[in-house]
Amino acid sequence: MKNIMKLFATAAILLGSLTDLSAQQVYKNRPQFPYSNRFTLGGGVSQILLGGFNVQAEYTTNRFVFDYSHGFNLHFDGNAASLVAQRQHLAEKLKQTLGVGIGYRITPEFDIRFEPKIHFYELNYDGKAEETKPLTTYKTVTLGAGAYYRYYPFRRQENALAGILIMPSVRYWPNVWTSLDDDKFTYFNKVTDRAETYKAAPQGFTATKGLFANVTLAYTFGFNRK
Repeated sequence: MKNIMKLFATAAILLGSLTDLSAQQVYKNRPQFPYSNRFTLGGGVSQILLGGFNVQAEYTTNRFVFDYSHGFNLHFDGNAASLVAQRQHLAEKLKQTLGVGIGYRITPEFDIRFEPKIHFYELNYDGKAEETKPLTTYKTVTLGAGAYYRYYPFRRQENALAGILIMPSVRYWPNVWTSLDDDKFTYFNKVTDRAETYKAAPQGFTATKGLFANVTLAYTFGFNRK
């Protein structure tokens, strides 16, 4: 685990250095995008709907975006759980999810990002069958991409309201690694009364194996948009 976290941190530092240098050399003559060289802090709506929360911090240069996000205690039960969990009457709790993103601003409002993430799960029975201890815990790593649109509803204001940001996004985060042996957990299910095999949950919408959408509510500091 420590090696994975070090890999994320090293990749972010190296790519950040390279892209900043590239930005200075290649794009120095291009027009300045608004809200460049600004820090943004916010959180996602979907995380709140799932009973948890997340913190997302971003820094934008003229053309590049660097972000870090950390989510906590997201609950996937009922129809929100993965298909295999629904069939086995299980609930998936995403205790933590964290990672970085490195993106490119195609327009002042729109950017695309490369996003490595790590996710920490607890697995338990759903509803009344829930145990005091989880059936198992496991981790997944995703390597994916996201598309983000930045909407400032008060961008024409010459005061602090100009920093209010609504940022919808669409992301695709497929699993590339899980800590489950062969991506399987075999156990005796007391609800179905038979041996069952569970596979690590994918991110996002049920049956999409990694596709989901979100809306981030945030604030960009430094409301003079230049």
